[in-house]
Amino acid sequence: MPNARLSPPLSLYIHFPWCIQKCPYCDFNSHAVKDTFPEDRYINALIDDLAQDIAKFQETRTIQSIFMGGGTPSLFSAAQLDRLLTAMQQYLTFADDIEITLEANPGTFESEKFADYRAIGINRLSIGIQSFNDQHLKRLGRVHSAQEAIRAVSIARQAGFANFNLDLMFGLPESAEQDSLHDVQQAIALQPSHISFYQLTLEPNTYFHKYPPALPNDEAIFKEQLACQQLLAEHGYQQYEISAYAQPGKQCRHNINYWSFGDYLGIGAGAHGKITRSLPANIVRTMKPKQPEQYLKHTKDDRLAQAIKQSDLPLEFVMNHLRLKKGFHLETYTQRTGLSLQSLQPALADCLQQGLLFEHQQHYECSEKGWHFLDTILENFLSTDITDA
Repeated sequence: MPNARLSPPLSLYIHFPWCIQKCPYCDFNSHAVKDTFPEDRYINALIDDLAQDIAKFQETRTIQSIFMGGGTPSLFSAAQLDRLLTAMQQYLTFADDIEITLEANPGTFESEKFADYRAIGINRLSIGIQSFNDQHLKRLGRVHSAQEAIRAVSIARQAGFANFNLDLMFGLPESAEQDSLHDVQQAIALQPSHISFYQLTLEPNTYFHKYPPALPNDEAIFKEQLACQQLLAEHGYQQYEISAYAQPGKQCRHNINYWSFGDYLGIGAGAHGKITRSLPANIVRTMKPKQPEQYLKHTKDDRLAQAIKQSDLPLEFVMNHLRLKKGFHLETYTQRTGLSLQSLQPALADCLQQGLLFEHQQHYECSEKGWHFLDTILENFLSTDITDA
């Protein structure tokens, strides 16, 4: 059983693998709904999945946050999600101020359920807007319009959601700088507590990777990004992670825990988890079957768990923490990995010398140069020697 005093905070991620249709840029584990999907069976499988994880890891820590991602979780009815949350409380203790996030599309079918979601205890939405330009939405394969997106935010507010995120993308096909600035201005006008603003990338195994659209050049995209980031900052949205901007105190708890190398249970088709059983030898990654039908069989043989190699822990820790603007303190490194400070020092010294990091009282953050060359920083930790750790 993990030591609750020494173990990091614990969150829960729940994956819902179905969408109305597959977007051409999406490399997530999502599958287009043909006619119907096995909603009831899937909720049963999620409950069984959690029960097996709790039994296997003898987990007793309080859950600080729940994030329902996808796919499109908002395809599921509030009644089924209520059944899921109620059953989970047989196995888990929810924090009194637990943050429960649901990813949702802004289409009419999903947004009409927002009041019901709020009534069952979901207290944060993440709404996949992507753009407020109908032409861009069409090129991205989105099934909603700009007007539906604006209306969805109004419905969310009326339903009682004071805490919600809007997803936006930049560097879109046939787009200009003014297009992204308009998207950000429109998002700010809707006054969300959080904005995710990330660049479109052509990921392997996607339609866009196979048939690449014409994208703006790198110089134009970077200029566009800087202009939008300045606009967000001017309106009080603080960048706390590479692609995440929040009003003060409204950072996504799931994001913060994940990028702080915290622990999280992962249930659902293709879900990953990370559980600290003992330090440093037994920090476990869990992986669930990716295909929905295989997952629905929920056999124990399909439930993979593998300890992270001690030699990989320095890179894993730094790779996560340096996505956060606040960086990390060395004390957190020893708490989360169980390794000595010596296992990080040579690589940190190299990064300081190259001007990629700066340090104050054992607290390390990316410099402006390091923020734009994070891959260069991580290369320094690929061959970390932990023999004296």
